[in-house]
Amino acid sequence: MTTEATYAASGGIAAITLNRPEKLNAFTEGMFLALRRGLDAAEQDDTVRVLIITGAGRAFSAGQDLTEELPRGADGKLDLGMRLERDFNPLARRLWSYPKITIAAVNGPAAGAAANLAMSCDIVLAAKSAYFQQAFVNIGLVPDAGGTWLLPRIIGSKLALALSLTGERLPADEAKDMGLVFKVFEDTGFLESVNAFAAKFAHGPAVAYRLIKQAFRHSMDNDFEAQLKLEASLQNQAAATQDFIEARAAFKAKRPPAFTGS
Repeated sequence: MTTEATYAASGGIAAITLNRPEKLNAFTEGMFLALRRGLDAAEQDDTVRVLIITGAGRAFSAGQDLTEELPRGADGKLDLGMRLERDFNPLARRLWSYPKITIAAVNGPAAGAAANLAMSCDIVLAAKSAYFQQAFVNIGLVPDAGGTWLLPRIIGSKLALALSLTGERLPADEAKDMGLVFKVFEDTGFLESVNAFAAKFAHGPAVAYRLIKQAFRHSMDNDFEAQLKLEASLQNQAAATQDFIEARAAFKAKRPPAFTGS
């Protein structure tokens, strides 16, 4: 990996750290390359159950680095859609459908596309001083990286539209009240708190995690009857796992289950 994002894995937990603290971890082409490599590494490592994405220094990420050379079309005009299709959109799609649990550990400001990519993760944890900002309007742009799809579904269309039109900062505690953030931790010891939270998943039933994610993703488009049928199918798959067999045996023996993720 390039040093613009670092990767580490231990004890069932992997972590990708955005690593341009002097630039508030603003996204560059090199950072996207490092992110893709980190996602590959975690997905291919069978010992990894949960992936944390966080930022180095005082920010999660300021979004796209506007000082980087931006793509232009054949007519010489800026073509930001090209950058979205090449970098941001594939990353948003991959996070949305990633087979393992993903946690956005928002240690500081998450602005623009960074806020929306955090929302693509399964669980968002935030430091008390962190905030989220749909900052696009402040530079005359439109929310991207899935923000106009994700945000209304998480907090409701009126609030999502207001945040996008005003570009106001949304503090972590308010984001939690709206349902965007699951837990807010103190700034001091934030990553320790995140790791302790992630440890709950590190030795859990990996197949069940994947199937639960699949159920909720499909529920966004399914009607009630289709979702009931999907639940029945996924439950059959879960019941065929060694983890379910182990959990039943543990329940009967009145002991904690020892999941293997199979």
